[in-house]
Amino acid sequence: MLSEQTRNIVKATVPVLEQHGTTITTVFYRNMLSEHKELLNIFNKTNQSRGLQPTALATTVLAAAKHIDNLEALAPYVVEIGHKHRALQVLPEHYPIVGKHLLGAIKEVLGDAATEDIINAWAEAYGAIAQIFIDVEADLYRKAAWSGWKPFKVAERRNVATEVVEFRVVPSEASGIDLSNTSFVPGQYVTAKTHPTNENNKYDALRHYSICSSSAAKGLKFAVKREHDGVHSGLVSTYLHDSIKEGDVIYLSAPAGDFALDSNLTKQNEIPLVLLSAGIGVTPLVSMLEEQIEANPSRPIVWIQSAFNRDSQPFASRVEDLLKKCGNVTVHSVHTETMPRIDTGYLSEKLPSHSDIYVCGSSQFMSGMIKMLKKLEYKDERIHYEPFGPKMATELSSNC
Repeated sequence: MLSEQTRNIVKATVPVLEQHGTTITTVFYRNMLSEHKELLNIFNKTNQSRGLQPTALATTVLAAAKHIDNLEALAPYVVEIGHKHRALQVLPEHYPIVGKHLLGAIKEVLGDAATEDIINAWAEAYGAIAQIFIDVEADLYRKAAWSGWKPFKVAERRNVATEVVEFRVVPSEASGIDLSNTSFVPGQYVTAKTHPTNENNKYDALRHYSICSSSAAKGLKFAVKREHDGVHSGLVSTYLHDSIKEGDVIYLSAPAGDFALDSNLTKQNEIPLVLLSAGIGVTPLVSMLEEQIEANPSRPIVWIQSAFNRDSQPFASRVEDLLKKCGNVTVHSVHTETMPRIDTGYLSEKLPSHSDIYVCGSSQFMSGMIKMLKKLEYKDERIHYEPFGPKMATELSSNC
């Protein structure tokens, strides 16, 4: 239990965190990863360079300060982040390292304003917050389908859109995993540990990939889009596209994540299901669509998929085949090569007012969709989303 004095001091730092939070977390990552280079085997350098990870951490720290009187209010965010940490194999021994450098960054950025009382209060608060994460993650480790990184063999790879490859993987004999006894929740992701070899990379590179099938009976399936912005190419996506062939082995941690259909609604027909995606964000929604069809194909479904054109629309044919099994479905394909992007007017026209909505895409897409849905007065509990990037970064930008 934090003392009243500690809680009051932490709450008093909220305006400072609102102003300097991202600067503090940027300095934190710089200093920590400079001193503990082994952590470069865990952290996504792309999210660092784009500012997504510092923004996400700043949002988390600010949320903790605002809710320091009732940290239980952070439970949904702790679980979301805990899934990511478990998938990346973040362990209890990492938390003291984080605490040391977070406090150091506060001192460095705030200078004389970071009084001894403030540092001591945040040290106590960090200890309490870290223990909440450690406890949640311990439970997730216990429940994981397997522990650590296990070898999987690529049984099949196939193109499912321009620059998108679907991999079907099965456990290697050495893994000790029997997929017939392994379950996951449609909407979850696996995490691949790779080690691309080039002159600029010395560390493991970990990436989350949503599972794009509701069953693992014939192996786990996930899809990878080749990432490039005209100047830089995605380290891991390029490696998987160019170097991983059928028969090769990759290492995966167990399925993780809490992006899932509301199981209380799948059997009923009163509340329509909306599945809204952009680009490669369709992958978890494909597995959710399969789950919904298996549970109740007569539920009203609105499927909205945005892509540059038909060729770049992942799983287009597969989705069409699945939707033929639905008794009440409305389909909208938004091809931005020739059509306007999705806006508030479009959503107002296409979405039933009482829908349960699942959204996935880039952080920019997610932030935009969440803002629009809230403007249309959809309740928070009816908006579910999974961005391809740190989720707390999307939380921040969508609530600005």
